[in-house]
Amino acid sequence: MSSTVVDFASLTPLRLSGRPRRLVPMVVAYEPIPEAVSLYGGSTFRFLLEPVTAVAIVFDEGWVLVDGGFDPARIRDRAVRTASFDYENYAPIVPPGDPLVDQIAEAGLALGELAAVLLSHAHFDHTGGARLLARDRPLVLQRREWWHVRHVTDPRMAFLLRDDLDRDGLTLALVDGDTELAEGLRVIDTSGHTPGHQSFVVELPDRTVVLAGDAADLLGNVEHGVRCGSTVGDDGPDRADRAVARLAALHRTPGTEVWPAHD
Repeated sequence: MSSTVVDFASLTPLRLSGRPRRLVPMVVAYEPIPEAVSLYGGSTFRFLLEPVTAVAIVFDEGWVLVDGGFDPARIRDRAVRTASFDYENYAPIVPPGDPLVDQIAEAGLALGELAAVLLSHAHFDHTGGARLLARDRPLVLQRREWWHVRHVTDPRMAFLLRDDLDRDGLTLALVDGDTELAEGLRVIDTSGHTPGHQSFVVELPDRTVVLAGDAADLLGNVEHGVRCGSTVGDDGPDRADRAVARLAALHRTPGTEVWPAHD
């Protein structure tokens, strides 16, 4: 079995009414990451215990989720955890229970009103939110990212769990570059960290927030205009430089905040 793949433009509008009204930031896990992975030129010996984040974007009616951390089922079962995450010097830390679902409930959000999951990119510390989707609620990602997931030769070394994204009952809605998803919500191309990385621009009543994903792991990326240290492909570094320059310019724009994914 595999996911149903469609163009986002061919879908009926997302089940949202009005505009974005608030954001609900969530920390759903932690992971030890060498500074050099998050910040180009950083230390390979200094490890940062970085939060794994998700964000709910709440509209007048309905809401969407950006990313989602890990699927706890991969963490709770020792054999599955080892098969999924047994890398040297890497051990994800996930709080008890289901931290994503628990925080969604604490925020007063109903899973039945979840209109879509927006995926910044396909690394396994971001794809866990896909499990919350009903068949008629899409997972939105860049077409280049889906191509990368389908064609990478070694998913393990690419930090991908294909079955998070390619499974029966999941609808993938593909976009190409900058795309408006709903009133007050658009995606922008910030590729480089992965071939189809995207960030999300959310126009709230009092300010604009840009959810950077891993194009800016840390606030230092946008404050100093330094790209992430982990890129994919020969053109990855150049793309990542352009992505962080774009985010840094938004960060300097009055009334706009950039939220890094792992700070």
